[in-house]
Amino acid sequence: MEIIRIDEIEGFINKRGIKAKQLLKNDDVQIMNLILKPGEVVPEHSVPVYVFFYIVEGRGTLKIGNEENVVSAKDIIPCPRNTEMSLKADQGETFVVLNVKTPSL
Repeated sequence: MEIIRIDEIEGFINKRGIKAKQLLKNDDVQIMNLILKPGEVVPEHSVPVYVFFYIVEGRGTLKIGNEENVVSAKDIIPCPRNTEMSLKADQGETFVVLNVKTPSL
């Protein structure tokens, strides 16, 4: 059995300038742990695969297409393929998100 211990995985700064940890990647799925500092933003972009976000900790604003909502811990938000999306951490708290892409890019 494989056990992924998130706290033991080394983080890196991704191409969008956000601290990230790659938790799992195979042909079927890619799971990234994004850690946004207060006020940090993942700018609008789209990917050609299905995405969903699981909010682990904190609060922030998630924009998918033309809809924008404040999301917080334990929320799950699906995002269709090829849809513009962005994230912004609220001021004053860290915003921790699992980003799941299927199939993997």
